Amino acid sequence: MEFRSIVFFLFLMGNISKLSAQNYELGKVTLAELEEKTNPKDTAAPAAILFKKGITFFTYISGKGFVANNVYEFKIKIYKPEGLKWANQEVSYYVGYENLNDDSVKFSNAVTYNLENGAVVKTKLNSEGSFKNKINKYWNRASITLPNVKVGSVIEFKYVLKSENLIRLPDFEIQYDVPVNYFEYKTEIPEFFIYKTLFVGKLKIDSKADVVQTSQANITGYKQINAVFTSSDIPALKEEKFVDNIENYLGAIRNELERKRFPDEPVVNYTTTWEEVAKTIYKNESFGEELKEINYFAQDLKIILQTVNTQQEKLDAIFKFVQKKMNWNKRKGYLTDTGVKKAYIAQTGNTAEINFILISMLRSAGIATYPVLVSTIENGVPVFPNRTDFNYVIASAEIDGKKILLDASNKYTTLGIVPLNLLNWKGRLIKQDGSSEEIDMIPTTPSKEIFSVMAEIHPEKMKMEGNVKVRKTDYAALVFREKNAGNSEESYVEKLENDLNKIEIGNYQVENKNDNFSKSTLESFDFTSNNLYDIIGDKIYIKPILFYTDTNNPFKQEERQLPIYFGYPVHQVYNVFYDVPDGYGVESLPKPVKISTENNGTSYIMNMNTEENKIQIKVGIQINSPIFTADEYDMLKEFFQKIIASQNEKIVLKRI
Repeated sequence: MEFRSIVFFLFLMGNISKLSAQNYELGKVTLAELEEKTNPKDTAAPAAILFKKGITFFTYISGKGFVANNVYEFKIKIYKPEGLKWANQEVSYYVGYENLNDDSVKFSNAVTYNLENGAVVKTKLNSEGSFKNKINKYWNRASITLPNVKVGSVIEFKYVLKSENLIRLPDFEIQYDVPVNYFEYKTEIPEFFIYKTLFVGKLKIDSKADVVQTSQANITGYKQINAVFTSSDIPALKEEKFVDNIENYLGAIRNELERKRFPDEPVVNYTTTWEEVAKTIYKNESFGEELKEINYFAQDLKIILQTVNTQQEKLDAIFKFVQKKMNWNKRKGYLTDTGVKKAYIAQTGNTAEINFILISMLRSAGIATYPVLVSTIENGVPVFPNRTDFNYVIASAEIDGKKILLDASNKYTTLGIVPLNLLNWKGRLIKQDGSSEEIDMIPTTPSKEIFSVMAEIHPEKMKMEGNVKVRKTDYAALVFREKNAGNSEESYVEKLENDLNKIEIGNYQVENKNDNFSKSTLESFDFTSNNLYDIIGDKIYIKPILFYTDTNNPFKQEERQLPIYFGYPVHQVYNVFYDVPDGYGVESLPKPVKISTENNGTSYIMNMNTEENKIQIKVGIQINSPIFTADEYDMLKEFFQKIIASQNEKIVLKRI
């Protein structure tokens, strides 16, 4: 993923460059800002953040200690209807602490400015536009909807996030899907807390830091490190095709606590190791204690094991049993909610409950199985040892030295095949003794898609007819199953006809779509069409792989900002067999082609063979690496363009 390569250390004590002297304050909206029709640096932007300011400072509360206060101010200009979404603002905050008070969020200074008849009209937010909602037992959300927002408006708001959790300060985001004209972030940190500051992204940041003397009530004077980070003209990071999670690449400033050092007290080291993470998680009653429970499934397991003998058979039978019995309630997490016993009886649970049941049953059957912490694609990428960045847990069973990843909360997965949103860099296998190991979540074995086409040409009827078989394995099969799970066969066939150049499909059949998930899916259908070839004079012109021909390059942009993410390696093979019609012979065939990119990340071949009145075309496309850097974009773009050129060369048949 090259994710580590975009995380850089910032040294607080270094004076990198001079800071902007310009002032940015709420309530200072100008006529020029209201009259502005487009962003000068990005005329296509639907909105722009004119400035974002933030400050993190600590206050001391007697009996509680220090509290982190995070204050944020925004000023945003709306240029287009698509930018109206910025009128809705929401902030999630944590309420699931065991030994700390809940975080809190409070919005204020929420105002909309409009220009009406040459005058500035100011509309303040009232209480009806402010909301608080519970997301789950760990998170709440505060939100506001600014009033009277329209194209041309300037909106402002402020919010304060207070937290007793000093281990990790909230990320200060500096890049969005709209441009940011200017940002400023200040931190005022007492000398008792030593933070490691990290910068995510590739943006140039100006910073400086000073040590000052300060004091608070109930605390004698102490030193404080005051740092300031600024930058301007931050470009929008826009959605592109083949991206895992754009938020992984948005510029941000992070602060992680390394040490706490109060006078006359031992230094406390907060540099967490994976061993500490594993032990801490196992100590949680909703994790370690739940994995010890086994009595509730004992009778069912006894029945399952009566019909199986080998370790592999046991693994397969237990996995299928749990997958069929349990239903996911759409709640992610690595801690249980109601507990495995209640979930088992109700046949419903979150990801932890379902996969803990699986782990415990496999262990009881004598198969070494461990939990694997995972962060889903939409949740982001854990960069360093911590337990808060994970939001999912799966199982890893070991047979004959081979680890097999399992997720029984998904109805379409199988042994070694987990949901697509878990293919996210690294997971962490943890054990009760604190040992752990990194698990690569990106598959290395290619999934296959094999297309076989038998075609007959009938020039006298201007028609082609034939049969198609499509076999898909592993993740390609999973995608097919999930994508079409709720579709009727009739609607699927109708869409397939449109996708394949409006052919007519008959005798459609599919195997292993709704069962036998360890096997390949196999589709079979007959087709007829009157638009798959051209007759010009005494010649017939045919595209080699017919309706599977690529005509559009998926990469159209001139430049690429983000890595290219395919998810998993895939090998596609097209075998097309033609019967040359009576009275015709082969005049020419497309040239054989072999293309490969650097390090064999991708490759393409086209070969053909003729024998008597038959033509065989074989095309192979291999995406061997599931992730490519943005620097490899031009290479990929050229690769796909060459594929298009090759596939659009024609077979030419001539009347004899």
